[in-house]
Amino acid sequence: MRKILFLALTILSLLLTACEQPKDNAINFAIATAPSSLHPTLASDAVSERINALLYRPLIGFDTEQNPVSEVVEWKMLSQAHYQLNLRKNLPSFSNGQHPTVSDVVATINSVLENSASPHNATLAHIKALALLNQEIIDIKLSRNDPRFIEKLHLGLAPAKSLKEKNRLARNPVGNGDFNFVRWRSDGGLVISRRSDHQLIHFEVIPDPTMRTLEMLRGDTHLMQNDLPYEMYDYLTKNTNTHLSTSTGTTFSYLGFNLADPISGNLKIRQAIAYAIDRNAIIQHLFQGQARLANTVLNPKHWASHTGLQPYEYRPDTSRRLLESLGYTRQKPLKISYKTSTDPFRLRIASVLQAQLADVGIELTIHSYEWGTFFSDIKAGRFQLYSLSWVGIRSADIFRYIYHSESLPPNGANRGRYQSEKVDSLIDLAEISAPKRAKNYYQRVQQQIHDDLVYTPLWYENNLLLSRNIDKASPRSDGGYGFLNQVVLRHD
Repeated sequence: MRKILFLALTILSLLLTACEQPKDNAINFAIATAPSSLHPTLASDAVSERINALLYRPLIGFDTEQNPVSEVVEWKMLSQAHYQLNLRKNLPSFSNGQHPTVSDVVATINSVLENSASPHNATLAHIKALALLNQEIIDIKLSRNDPRFIEKLHLGLAPAKSLKEKNRLARNPVGNGDFNFVRWRSDGGLVISRRSDHQLIHFEVIPDPTMRTLEMLRGDTHLMQNDLPYEMYDYLTKNTNTHLSTSTGTTFSYLGFNLADPISGNLKIRQAIAYAIDRNAIIQHLFQGQARLANTVLNPKHWASHTGLQPYEYRPDTSRRLLESLGYTRQKPLKISYKTSTDPFRLRIASVLQAQLADVGIELTIHSYEWGTFFSDIKAGRFQLYSLSWVGIRSADIFRYIYHSESLPPNGANRGRYQSEKVDSLIDLAEISAPKRAKNYYQRVQQQIHDDLVYTPLWYENNLLLSRNIDKASPRSDGGYGFLNQVVLRHD
């Protein structure tokens, strides 16, 4: 069977013609979707944020325990509602040759405050006053106490002049990160250049995983991360000189519900669905063990994570009893729709979910759409069930963004339309509390949303990085592309 598959892929690879191949000295990185925006404070999809992290240096970074560290600015907390920032010395210049100034920092923060479409807008909305005291110090006053305000400044720095032209900046990024933007590719990808040695990286957009595999077989692709059927990793490493590196991941996958819908908004129905899903079987057979069970959006190593949540285990009999209490049986099944992307692996997961739910008397109808349409429907609330992932979560501020009632779209990512005065109050209290007390509040938030089953938590997916003729390629736990700072193209 493997020989037949190899022969078929080889024949197809000979027919495959890439629309734009990099030069011999460039590294080709195949990705599944194109970045939608390279604006540092407006991008919201995972691939855009990962590429932006290469192009823009953040005001504030995070250490391995997700505590804030200085990158562009240093800070002083005068009170829990009063902060001052100053620019670090010897920062690299922007790609246009301009040196960063405190005015650029002010403009970067204002670009968030002045645009409700920014995913950072809600978390910075309590900035009451932002002013330059002199050419070195920025003064920030808040409308409420926030002892962890500095965490919210994980924003890519851009020149003030460029930020005034937000549409232009989204297509022609100007940052002072470790890479410079070179140009867009005809396939929707882009070319960037590493500042340290001018190594070119081509992000080539290939939506179909089979085609990405063929590119690797041909040797035209040097790097791929995730987004492949898991049996393909084994096949490529055994049949080519492709190397696989893995790391435990923090990407949180979940099943989302529309709580404004009369069916998916019913707690007993959400519980019946959660108890009908055999997550262990999916991890074992579809992910081939390359995932871990998850119970909350924050990974277990995060300082605010609640590691004691009782998991929704596979209990099909409990699921059937819940459905029967609502009048649903095998003869009269519950009918519900599920939206997902056209990615073949996500469709395989959807098919398994469909079969598992059918076993307890739930008729799941799968609707798949190309990414843009799918994501637009989710943001607009046009769904009953869907599945997505939260990528690279660093700050506990994620709870306001995805669970607070003030974060209903377009003001945030509370896409399930969840509204709870208790959770709102706990989030508000956590945000004005010192870390030790905030942790208690955030754990109570996690307990409540777990009990309310806003999401059915699924798993944290491992990061799998395939490399060919590349040295020093090692994936990061957050799935970011920071490893590109070290990779070396090997000429065998």
